[in-house]
Amino acid sequence: MGRPAPSAHAEAATAGHPTTPDGRYFVVRGRLWRKANPQLPPAQREALVRQLMEARRALRGRRSDEERRAAREQVDQAKRALGERGLVWWTDGAPDFNRRMARNTPYRDWFAALPPG
Repeated sequence: MGRPAPSAHAEAATAGHPTTPDGRYFVVRGRLWRKANPQLPPAQREALVRQLMEARRALRGRRSDEERRAAREQVDQAKRALGERGLVWWTDGAPDFNRRMARNTPYRDWFAALPPG
């Protein structure tokens, strides 16, 4: 059984960034960032991405501290529901290396072998 096709947003977010061989992370400036759960149904993923983008838009411009706090909470909720934060979405017991430098993780050899970019 294959993975569901990622949404256009997920593809755009990681475009041009290398993805680890196991598909769990993409790398930006040497740091691993957890990808969304590929098992989410497309409609659910799209709804969560819309929620995430609305919350991010709510952080722009002049906002009260309360409005900014609420928007940050909405961003966090959407990212957790997408699987980018919180509990990992894989089931093999592998640890999470989200936000860590690739060179300091078991991905170090893979990362070191990437062409400079």
